[in-house]
Amino acid sequence: MEKTRLFLEKMGIKGKDYEVVESQKRFDDGSQYRFEVPGIQKPGAMRALIEAADEFEVDVHRVTQTKGIMLLTDSEIEEMHGMAQDTRMELFLSVGPRAAYDTSASAQTKEGARIGYRLRGYDNLLFAIEDVKRAVNLGVRGIVVYDEGLLWVLDKMRQDGELPADVHFKISAHTGHGNPASAQLLEQLGANSFNPVRDLQLHMISAIRQSIDISIDLHTENPKSSGGFIRHYEAPQIIKVAAPVYLKTGGAVAGHHGWDTTETQARERIRQVFLVQAMIDRYYPAAKISKK
Repeated sequence: MEKTRLFLEKMGIKGKDYEVVESQKRFDDGSQYRFEVPGIQKPGAMRALIEAADEFEVDVHRVTQTKGIMLLTDSEIEEMHGMAQDTRMELFLSVGPRAAYDTSASAQTKEGARIGYRLRGYDNLLFAIEDVKRAVNLGVRGIVVYDEGLLWVLDKMRQDGELPADVHFKISAHTGHGNPASAQLLEQLGANSFNPVRDLQLHMISAIRQSIDISIDLHTENPKSSGGFIRHYEAPQIIKVAAPVYLKTGGAVAGHHGWDTTETQARERIRQVFLVQAMIDRYYPAAKISKK
């Protein structure tokens, strides 16, 4: 296999099975990790999350809404954007029209579920771009993308000035990517942040980190619908191998992806951030977290 390994290294794809390399890469501010809380779908939940973060004295750097831009009113988007600005927090909204929302019968089947978050046909591609433009026009600068073709088009629009240069595209775990070649391809297509599949082992994460420079988003826990596993004790090691990394925390509160988080559950997500932060402080106190 050595010849194949050498060819992959020429492409910049590095790493060996069961080899864990400590990452020397960092965010622009020199930090190793940040916290992301997913599934904050409405302004009320976001407000409760911000209040709980102050109460627990933890920093949350990014909030992601996962149900879709098209399911928010203009005033809700503006309210969430305003809260994000006031608290110096990144807000990412998800592209709305996906196969799970359109007339696809295949997406509702066990075999077809894998296409559930991608776009079907020209019209849905057009609608998805309009979804993004609407959010951007209301001030949002973070977009969660589920389709590689859409990512490619959005990056071309960003390069041509059709979208602002400071819009960031985050690839969702639901695109189903989990190897360094796919990660590098997504980076080349314009991704600014990459969320691989949730169950990767540390050496697999390490190989991805050696192959890309953009931030990696990794779940520290998951809802039952995506495995329900919790990785709090691994958080210090995840930081070491994956930096710069967003620790995606609070997912175990949800019943499934797209869960409409209540204000009480938003507080519980912050409690999970507090627990992960405590693990890091105990086992890797030298790890550097970003400021707001």
